[in-house]
Amino acid sequence: MILVERGKYIWLLLLGLILGSNIVLYNTNLGNIILPTDTALVVFGSLFDLIIFVPVFFMLYRKKFSIKLAIALVAAGCILARVVIPSSMLLPFEPVIWTGIAIEAVIIFYEIVLIIAFVRYMPKVINDVKGSSLPVIFSFQQAVDRYVKNNPIIHVICSEGLIYYYAFFSWKEKPASGVTLYKNTSYIAVQGMLLHALVIETLAVHWWLHNVSVILSVILLIMNIYTFILIIGNIQALRLNPIYADNRAMYISMGLFKRMKIEFDNIENIVEDSAILERKLAKDTIDFLVSDFEKVYPDFILHMNNPVKVTYLMGIKKAYSKIAIRSDSPAELKQILLEGIKRNS
Repeated sequence: MILVERGKYIWLLLLGLILGSNIVLYNTNLGNIILPTDTALVVFGSLFDLIIFVPVFFMLYRKKFSIKLAIALVAAGCILARVVIPSSMLLPFEPVIWTGIAIEAVIIFYEIVLIIAFVRYMPKVINDVKGSSLPVIFSFQQAVDRYVKNNPIIHVICSEGLIYYYAFFSWKEKPASGVTLYKNTSYIAVQGMLLHALVIETLAVHWWLHNVSVILSVILLIMNIYTFILIIGNIQALRLNPIYADNRAMYISMGLFKRMKIEFDNIENIVEDSAILERKLAKDTIDFLVSDFEKVYPDFILHMNNPVKVTYLMGIKKAYSKIAIRSDSPAELKQILLEGIKRNS
């Protein structure tokens, strides 16, 4: 498992090296010194990097392989090449680039049709969210699934919508009552320090990088702004969404980063043995443990009869058969679980 995870990040590192080296090569003074007079072979190598290796490494990192995704990534690589490599150097390869752009245009048109359908149903989605007893972080996705075809781009839009909702439009809301996950930790304080560091890094590094590469400085600025908004939204989502339970299920979220619905009749048993809880979590276990300065362990682990799907950022979903939870009120949460199991047995 450890080797698999390390391998995953090796692909991400290689992906970053390819993108970074090509940006430096064509958009910095260092690149101008390195580039030969005849750039055809160098440009061909860069196209091979961006159109072949970048899609392959990205799919290896995500562990997701499909012809549709490969075509989309190859087309995106052509567009990226058009942005990174100066037009004068791309002239011999224009047919390849425009073919990729045309394919990407068709894909984008298809996605736009889906987005239009999504926007068309937004009034109904909003009405469903307002009429639901569930927290917005759960009711929004549920309402979208009811009216719009299940599609990755729709999941991404919904995920982004939740980020901006909690970052900008949730400040008048008061935290609901319920069992929380973060109050007995220093998580909020650490996130606050991270925000301060991000602002300082943006101000300092952006101006320095602007003199080296305008493109890199703009990319970094956009990424930092997005990260700032994401952290703010995640803090708000964590504050406003304690564990929620109704007659049939319990809804738990770790801010915007992961959330799931746990049906009481799907719980096989509750593990409370400290010897088991302090072991390294198994591969099929999802954890809802708010990180702290010290090592933390779950209060209990739920073993499920059937795997349960967890929704991550960007709408990515994965199923787990065990759930590790650490809360601020373990006894109260255990009571909720036992009553729910008894009621649905």
